[in-house]
Amino acid sequence: MAAATHAPTPPGSLKRIVAASLIGTTIEWYDFFLYGSAAALVFNKLFFPESDPLVGTLLSFLTYAVGFAARPLGALVFGHYGDRLGRKKLLVLSLLLMGGATFAIGLLPTHATVGSAAPVLLTVLRLVQGFALGGEWGGAVLLVSEHGDARRRGFWASWPQTGAPAGQLLATGVLSALTALLSDSAFLAWGWRIPFLLSGVLVIVGLWIRLSVDESPVFKAALAAAEQRKADAAGQAEKMPLVAVLRHHWRDVLIAMGARMAENISYYVITAFILVYATTQVGLSKQTALNAVLIGSAVHFAVIPLWGALSDRVGRRPVYLVGAVGVGLWMFPFFALIDQGSFGSLLLAVTVGLVLHGAMYAPQAAFFSEMFATRMRYSGASIGAQFSSVAAGAPAPLIATALLADYDSSTPIALYVIAAALLTIVAIGCARETRHRDLAEIAGDGDGGEGAGVSSVGSVRGGAEV
Repeated sequence: MAAATHAPTPPGSLKRIVAASLIGTTIEWYDFFLYGSAAALVFNKLFFPESDPLVGTLLSFLTYAVGFAARPLGALVFGHYGDRLGRKKLLVLSLLLMGGATFAIGLLPTHATVGSAAPVLLTVLRLVQGFALGGEWGGAVLLVSEHGDARRRGFWASWPQTGAPAGQLLATGVLSALTALLSDSAFLAWGWRIPFLLSGVLVIVGLWIRLSVDESPVFKAALAAAEQRKADAAGQAEKMPLVAVLRHHWRDVLIAMGARMAENISYYVITAFILVYATTQVGLSKQTALNAVLIGSAVHFAVIPLWGALSDRVGRRPVYLVGAVGVGLWMFPFFALIDQGSFGSLLLAVTVGLVLHGAMYAPQAAFFSEMFATRMRYSGASIGAQFSSVAAGAPAPLIATALLADYDSSTPIALYVIAAALLTIVAIGCARETRHRDLAEIAGDGDGGEGAGVSSVGSVRGGAEV
């Protein structure tokens, strides 16, 4: 039994919701990407100083990957409570956890002070970061998706996605400014701490904005209906969101995981590993590499809403496929341009790569939201997105660095990204278009009733397809 279609949120209120989600995700990604940049530039010296430089970088990226390992756990915990209690409460908690962990990293003693305890403490805080981010993404995009309407959902839901390049822009910009203003010794001694401590200020601003928004109307309506069904059924409890997702939407979870492979791997190769490749293999300065990522991230920020709007016109799948095919085809030219050793060629390589990545990242928020029923949507979208990150984004810089160390060539790295692109193309090819769905009408047993369960790949049970 389909739920009634909800009235779209007024444009003014929707813009406040978008702003709250965007600012929050920007801060969360700033914290997360700041670690990645620091891992490439300074953590190998501060926390693993007894290792060979490239081995130290590998160990540094290993602690970076640990954060991804915690993201599925964050997806499970935040998804469960986000589907039971609401999106807003969990988004506030995720921001506090992420900001607190990042601020604490800025206060950490290094290996020179406390020895092996330093990398252990760093790893623990990285786990907290990953746990928080695992719950952040799903709630942020759902809060926007569920306030809007199907006609422009791709555009509005793509704005929280711009939090990734905005966070990258902010993190890289702060690091770039510090490396330009400080000597290498000063930056290594204390300058690297400043961006992490700045997170405390950003979290206060983000909390003030997030606390001012209202809960999703689609979720409130679904919660009220679930409470009524529970009362009518003499207190019979709903299925756990995770159980409902795995029973009714397991195909969609697999599609989401496959869709994330090329998007996730290519992004971390283009923005994190590139700092290693450009500085150690090509001989460019840290400042040059950071500036290229900085400008590329600004372009990335600008094109994501455009790709999102295009997905409203032509569909989520065609836009996503453009990105997956494009990233795969770009990898060999990408490294060939960087090998030329000039700032212009490096900038072109990074910028085109991020524009193509945006074609996958922009429609992802609406696409994943439209796959799942309301009372399991936070769990489904988060699980699909974050479980794939363990196999995709987590090891990407580590694998790329190891391939470079073993083969002293970019060819295996390009083939690695191309393989991920092929996997994503297959996943999107198995999906069904979702752009016309009303989120209030996607129902299933996980909502607590006997409604029509709609899968983006399977058949419709008990009613017409949305």
